[in-house]
Amino acid sequence: MSTLERTKCRLRAHPMALDATLAAGVLVAMLASSFVDPHGENGATWGTHTPNVLSLTLMVLSAAALVFRRRAPRSILATTGAFSAVELVASDPRAPVVMSAVVALYTVASATDRPTTWRVGLLTMTVLTACAMLVGPLPWYAQENLAIFAWTGMAAAAGDAVRSRRAFVHAIRERADRAERTRDEEARRRVAEERLRIARDLHDVVAHHIALVNVQAGVAAHVMDKRPDQAKEALAHVREASRSALNELRATVGLLRQSGDPEAPTEPAPGLARLDELADTFRNAGLPVEVARADHGTTLPAAVDLAAYRVIQEALTNVQKHAGSEAKAEISVVRVGPNVEVTVLDNGPGQDDGPEEGGGHGLLGMRERVTALGGSCTTGPRYGGGFRVHAILPVKNRTAPALGDSA
Repeated sequence: MSTLERTKCRLRAHPMALDATLAAGVLVAMLASSFVDPHGENGATWGTHTPNVLSLTLMVLSAAALVFRRRAPRSILATTGAFSAVELVASDPRAPVVMSAVVALYTVASATDRPTTWRVGLLTMTVLTACAMLVGPLPWYAQENLAIFAWTGMAAAAGDAVRSRRAFVHAIRERADRAERTRDEEARRRVAEERLRIARDLHDVVAHHIALVNVQAGVAAHVMDKRPDQAKEALAHVREASRSALNELRATVGLLRQSGDPEAPTEPAPGLARLDELADTFRNAGLPVEVARADHGTTLPAAVDLAAYRVIQEALTNVQKHAGSEAKAEISVVRVGPNVEVTVLDNGPGQDDGPEEGGGHGLLGMRERVTALGGSCTTGPRYGGGFRVHAILPVKNRTAPALGDSA
């Protein structure tokens, strides 16, 4: 970025400083012009005019008013216009106080609409020109009087042109942003629709193959003792159908993957069998973790086992993030009737508000995962401090009958 661009950025960030600089420049120009006699023998002559006290006061006051031109443009125009009218009527020789009114009129024109610019501009031009021509000490046809009319008209026109260009550029940028957002939303919508269609096709194909596997496995079990040849043929059909289902599943999931997604893991999905390994990971990171289990001998479906592991993993992650350095966690896995209950407790004071208000989606994903399996998940602060995560998962996956019905 060049020095000029950096200067522009700083001035835009501090508009009051820019207006103060402009007001100082206008004051210097008015003071310098007040010492010039435009009707000298050899043209404009410097030093032949000396402004009086009233002119100096009006120049300083009108320049000071320009510092606040952005906050109240119409009020500043009225103030500088009044100062200019007093100068035009009362002073001889005149000082160019009307220069401040020209700047204020430009500000009004650049900040309002065109009809307002026309009304305010014509009123300012008429009042100042009338004061100069009809009441001032110079003849009405003097060059200075006509210059007031010209300068006020150019200020209004320039301000309106700047406002129009600014609105045009803003409209172009807004239209471009809207078109880009619409294009991105349309692309996302089409991708989502295509993925939904692929998921439906995957469901139909896999359900068909699973139905064949179910039927052929039943046939094999029925004729295994009496007709082993027929059972062997049925098992061959089971193998072929399962291979076809795996191939279809692999191909379709490959389509659903994003370009930057990691490769599919070759190891089995984690479960409660790796709970001690998970606890050791957090212990090595500095979080004391105690594990208590009363579910020995319970065999969980793969989906339920994975959900229990993910709930504990997410809960421990939240403890490490939000509970503070002195917190510790307690994990319990208990078999209660047809369910297995997973509870994660901590005593960290920083955990009271963190997970719910931190803006993450960990707790929401935890609840959705458990609810999808027919269980329930409750989270919230504990009495006396800390946080509690409690999930109830069915030992028998309730999605299995639904899969059989659809097959």
